[in-house]
Amino acid sequence: MATSSSSGDPRIPWVDYAKGICIILVVMMHSTLGVGEAMGGTGFMHHVVEFARPFRMPDFFLISGLFLSLVIDRPWRLYLDRKVVHFAYFYVLWFLIAVAFKWPGLIAEEGIKAGVEQFLLAFIEPFGTLWFIYLLPIFFVTAKLVKRVHPLIVLAVAAIFETLRVHTGSTVIDEFAARFLYFCVGWYAAPYIFAFAKMVGDRAAAGLVLVALWALANATLVWFDLAVLPGVSIVLGLAGCLGVIATASLLARFNLARFIRYAGEHSIVIYLAFFIPMAATRVILIKTGIVTDIGWVALIVTCVGVISPLILFAITEATGWGRFLFARPAAFYLAGTGKTRPELQPAE
Repeated sequence: MATSSSSGDPRIPWVDYAKGICIILVVMMHSTLGVGEAMGGTGFMHHVVEFARPFRMPDFFLISGLFLSLVIDRPWRLYLDRKVVHFAYFYVLWFLIAVAFKWPGLIAEEGIKAGVEQFLLAFIEPFGTLWFIYLLPIFFVTAKLVKRVHPLIVLAVAAIFETLRVHTGSTVIDEFAARFLYFCVGWYAAPYIFAFAKMVGDRAAAGLVLVALWALANATLVWFDLAVLPGVSIVLGLAGCLGVIATASLLARFNLARFIRYAGEHSIVIYLAFFIPMAATRVILIKTGIVTDIGWVALIVTCVGVISPLILFAITEATGWGRFLFARPAAFYLAGTGKTRPELQPAE
């Protein structure tokens, strides 16, 4: 694997660009759909969200599996610390922060009993936007349990789950069935994915043509409402992953749009903290009527949702106050695992 620079930084530029694209698309989705629901309509941002729907989460999970082969053979205790406790810490922390903002109103409207029930339910049913980091540890543990099973069998079963369109009402079960395939593709196909990214970076003109053809095909199938069909969704999901990777590789090749790379380097920061400034900005813009176009309101809310967590992160790093918001303290490591420089991880 190529490193990002001669300085010894182990980060891989196109991976960070790809993660940046994904996290921006995730914030965009929540911002745009929330604005559309609150304002009772749709705007131009809804078309962007719809375009990204076939590949937005598949690519996030595929990238999450890219480096799994480097750590999956670790002892269980160390593996669980890095891949389960790590994400559990952030889930519980930011769930409690969300509670502080959302539940006074819930208790006022529905009573203490409803508030307690919702609190307890959040440990079984992922809370709001935090479902991704709730599900990742389950993927990591499942992968370690099936690592001796032939990859083709695992991929076949995962593809069947995706095709079945499982709808049980449980976010964990439904999203596991829909996303595990892409996580496994990232895990098993990592050498080929890195080779593809390098090929695109080395042949920029051909890469641009490839991205353009993919974008046209994706947009066409989405426009005619064919992207959700069984089988087609897998093809578009995987093609979209390659499209994002190719785009990321080209951006890395020419060192363009560096903010996207920075967002990818700190994707967990954005993912954890975007919902508060997103919701606040949406309310302010709608209540004041400063901007009335749904598309522009959604775009502004998206930008605030992406940028605000990065500002908060910069403040915590500069002052030392609140660093526990984005960095797991040593007290929350499993005994005997130590606090060492973390390996490249998804959403970090």
